Amino acid sequence: MMNTDIDVDAENQMELEEKSRLINQVLKLQHTLEDLSARVDTVKEENLKLKSENQVLGQYIENLMSASSFFQKTDAKSKRK
Repeated sequence: MMNTDIDVDAENQMELEEKSRLINQVLKLQHTLEDLSARVDTVKEENLKLKSENQVLGQYIENLMSASSFFQKTDAKSKRK
């Protein structure tokens, strides 16, 4: 009977160690997920900012092109010559 008690205690200890290892692994994965979520939010904000800047630059370029005689649209006859 003595061996049985020792075996049960050893088995319980192994189970506790395994549970502890799994809990630590889950906590580590949760922190990783939180970090990744924060990074995704940051990238989304950067993306929106860059889109807005691109729109401003696109409008600026269009305005410059329309103000320049070099970029004025030509009619079909002058393109054929």
